[in-house]
Amino acid sequence: MNFQNPEILWLLLIVPLLVAYHIWIGRRRATLTVSTVGARRAPRTLRYWLRPLPIMLRMAAIALFIVALARPVEQHSESETTIEGVDIVLAMDISGSMLAQDFKPDRLEASKSIAAEFIADREGDRISVVAFAGEAFTQCPLTSDRGAVQTSLSRLRSGVIDDGTAIGNGLATAINRLRESSAKSKVVVLVTDGVNNSGQISPRMAADIAHDLDVKVYTIGVGRRGKAPMPAMDPFGNVMMVMADVEIDEDVLREIARVTGGKYFRAENAEALTKIYEEIDQMEKSKVQVTDYISYEELFVGWLIWGLALLVAELLLSRIVLNRLP
Repeated sequence: MNFQNPEILWLLLIVPLLVAYHIWIGRRRATLTVSTVGARRAPRTLRYWLRPLPIMLRMAAIALFIVALARPVEQHSESETTIEGVDIVLAMDISGSMLAQDFKPDRLEASKSIAAEFIADREGDRISVVAFAGEAFTQCPLTSDRGAVQTSLSRLRSGVIDDGTAIGNGLATAINRLRESSAKSKVVVLVTDGVNNSGQISPRMAADIAHDLDVKVYTIGVGRRGKAPMPAMDPFGNVMMVMADVEIDEDVLREIARVTGGKYFRAENAEALTKIYEEIDQMEKSKVQVTDYISYEELFVGWLIWGLALLVAELLLSRIVLNRLP
């Protein structure tokens, strides 16, 4: 409880002064002195015990009136949070080369794990997952359910579609997820480790479509420079790891980022990939607006009513009850 006029509460100091004044006046009133020799002390009646009550009720009523004048109020506050989220599509390369083990345990698993951490921090955003290799498909549509997105991301596997690297098709599929989006900020994060060698849509054509739809694309090339252990099939059909050249079409990825107003990153290890996602997270912040509503409920009426009730009780007690008691 708060008070609109708290300075008035200083008047409560008057109440004990009034009580002291009443006691002093009562003692000054002369009483008839009579001889008590041989007399017995008169019994104390109910009237004797009730005699101080009227002044106590009056002082309490005055205290309640002072509190009422100070205007006690009850403050009620509530907040309304509005989040203007970002629509984000993660376009993940799941081609066979993503099983290269220059990341631990491999590029694909490391990319999925770090992307999941990125998703966990994107409160208020809608996120979709698109996968591509020789072709592209939507693994998870746009949703604000981060748990569902992380589950869909964790289920990505290499080898479920024809192998290859269709960067253009992957980007076009991701853009299509954002075509009907009404969000002010639309973003694609494209992760790949290769050179575009499949698909019907060229990366540049997909980038132009993204530009026309105001979709910003961040491209990430994953893989260390030089050679890396990559899976290969021996003549007997067994999978074995061989050292192979890492080929990432960085010029194409830079061009996609430039055309769409995004940025190209190169991740040569998991730590670098984590920092890249952290940078993207900082660049694409959701707008959070918090509006506070404060209302006040006036409480002086209750204090006033109780004060009046005590005054009425004091009048009834002093004018009627005490006058009739012996």
